Amino acid sequence: MTWAPGEPVVRREIVAGSPWLGWVVNVVEDTPDLLITYSPAGSEFHFPDGNWPTPDGRHPWHQYPGWQGAGTLMVQRPGDPYAVWHFWESPGRSFSGWYINFETPFERTAIGFDTEDLELDIVIRPDRSWEFKDIDLLWQRLDEGRFTLLEVRRILELGDSIGAMVDSGRWWWDHRWTDWVPDPTWDVPKITPGWEQVPTAL
Repeated sequence: MTWAPGEPVVRREIVAGSPWLGWVVNVVEDTPDLLITYSPAGSEFHFPDGNWPTPDGRHPWHQYPGWQGAGTLMVQRPGDPYAVWHFWESPGRSFSGWYINFETPFERTAIGFDTEDLELDIVIRPDRSWEFKDIDLLWQRLDEGRFTLLEVRRILELGDSIGAMVDSGRWWWDHRWTDWVPDPTWDVPKITPGWEQVPTAL
């Protein structure tokens, strides 16, 4: 299964075996080596009802109606436990940096793809300086029972390895994506009815 440029697909976050967040992204490029998707500003977030493993039983983003800002490009390789998100600032669409979002390797579904967020992130500025983000949330997820201590240690080790890669300059993703602009004919995609009922691939 491959998707054509501009095709809308549902990106779902999975927790406890079920989707607890879905939003539609546009496919930019889909090859055996890369999946590149784009979340335009205004792409709606959808949260199914459920007693989720958080302090208030809701997804941490539940207060946000959808994606904001100048849109975000997500570059990822099959099998990698992270994706490289590209951010721009408005007005003027100036590139503001990269964001390494640690997540389980994506798995395709009948309507898009599934992944589970691993909480830890790395923020990389245009000058290539960087810092970890959400380490405290990673430990909070341990307290909530979402991750085991072994899983937390493995996520932190993964973070250290990606940080070392950034420091060494051995970036595998193409820097031409910092200048990318979305096709102006693409509409803000809408969610597929029944998206939360599609069997998960994870």
